[in-house]
Amino acid sequence: MSFKQTLKYSPNFDLKKRGKSQIKFLVFHYTGMKSDTGALNKLTNLKSKVSSHYFINKNGEIIVLVPDLYVAWHAGKSYWKNYNSLNKHSIGIEVSNPGHQYNYKIFSKKQIRSIIKLSKYLIKKYKINNKNILGHSDIAPFRKKDPGEKFPWKILAKNKIGVWYSLPNLILKKNRLKKTDYKTNNNFIKNLIKIGYTFKNSKILKKNQIIKLLTKSFQRRYRQNLVNGKIDKECVLISENLLKKLK
Repeated sequence: MSFKQTLKYSPNFDLKKRGKSQIKFLVFHYTGMKSDTGALNKLTNLKSKVSSHYFINKNGEIIVLVPDLYVAWHAGKSYWKNYNSLNKHSIGIEVSNPGHQYNYKIFSKKQIRSIIKLSKYLIKKYKINNKNILGHSDIAPFRKKDPGEKFPWKILAKNKIGVWYSLPNLILKKNRLKKTDYKTNNNFIKNLIKIGYTFKNSKILKKNQIIKLLTKSFQRRYRQNLVNGKIDKECVLISENLLKKLK
């Protein structure tokens, strides 16, 4: 698969190359900045100490910042299943969007087309498992919200990028906000851990804060039209359905 790419290299990467087989994940971010120029300047500024492998601007242009076989600095403290420091094992993709701080917007059709093209190319090239297509908030749920609840996860899944559940809308709406008991809540948290979410890096938070943030992260990914941090029957059903697909 070929597509147009622009080169604008960032100095923010590890000098030691990694092997092709070490690349296991795609991690999506939003830039959280008002403009393409501001985001690109930050991602290529030595003082910022942040970068990603790819940057997709508002017009869908794909810009290469760090070659794939070098470790870019995009994930920070991050965990997924038995992995920590996801930088070592992932390709980071920043998508231009002002984010929650600056009037969070829907991602443009041009951006979505570029996300699909780039993702398919990388998945094929590095044999990345669909289970390993993640957002920053999946791997750092206690400090990150990106790429957020407007990111087109369902559209990507329809294009065989990542996973999505298969439940009728009628059943989902019927169970939305339906209260759950203590045992069901515990099972939901166990489901999140089986999916890949972890409690690591949460020592300074109380248990109820941890559960709320983990639930919000899950909702931003899979229950995007209501992100309230509260466990309900709809969330439980989605988590159960996802686990069947992830086997």
